[in-house]
Amino acid sequence: MKTSSTLDATDIKILKVLQDNSRLTVKELAQAIHLSPTPTFERVKRLEREGYITKYMAVLDAEKLDCGFLAFCYLKMKQHTHENAIRIMEAVKTIPEIAECYNISGDYDFLLKIYTRDMKSYQKFLLRILGELDCIGSLNSSFVLGEVKNTHEIPLPEERE
Repeated sequence: MKTSSTLDATDIKILKVLQDNSRLTVKELAQAIHLSPTPTFERVKRLEREGYITKYMAVLDAEKLDCGFLAFCYLKMKQHTHENAIRIMEAVKTIPEIAECYNISGDYDFLLKIYTRDMKSYQKFLLRILGELDCIGSLNSSFVLGEVKNTHEIPLPEERE
């Protein structure tokens, strides 16, 4: 895969505009970056093919979907074995309440971002879902009181300098 140093200024503009609104038509995107539609389309396809663009998605409102209780759960394995790590990673992929999972360093092994309806639902989730994984040694939960910033945007090369 190419590195960001091979991206030119037009590629960066495309990525910036699409991060803000991925629903733009090729014509609208072309207008936004001051390029004609055909080369814009070809560039977007190349960026997808090369893995710079991995997915297009809609961001949903968790509150309106009755899933507005957000918790971050730090999870520690019972024993640090390859098998336990694989079991946890495979299990979290199948659990819909877990929106994100990261293998982390420090006092805990994994960080989970979990959406449920309310505290009671979260308690049931811990006991019935995570509690069934006997490879988990301990966990620690933090509950979101208010959202300050929530973005899926990646800082692009021009923004990091």
